[in-house]
Amino acid sequence: QVQLVESGGGLVQAGGSLRLSCAASGSIVSIIAMAWYRQAPGKQRELVAHIASGGSTTYADSVSGRFTISRDGAKNTVYLLMNNLKPEDTAVYYCKVDSRLYSHISRVDNSWGQGTQVTVSS
Repeated sequence: QVQLVESGGGLVQAGGSLRLSCAASGSIVSIIAMAWYRQAPGKQRELVAHIASGGSTTYADSVSGRFTISRDGAKNTVYLLMNNLKPEDTAVYYCKVDSRLYSHISRVDNSWGQGTQVTVSS
């Protein structure tokens, strides 16, 4: 199955930047999509950014224009560049990968990273 390793989180002052990375490994036949979610204290987990295999991207309204999701297909790695960070961006960020593990089975496997903490101070 798929293993995800996340990195890049940390403490940053408002207005600063961070880049998160998530590397996928395992018996992956193909990656359909990759995404970043976040969960703030007392809040539900929410979608932050999504990138499809063809490169199409979507963003939550709250981060649009500030965050950029990208993918390195050769490394099976997804990145989230976060610019102009705000205190409300403080959350645990989770990588999600939707993939096919078997060529003869059409179901999609949804794998989650363990999360990386992003804290933005004012």
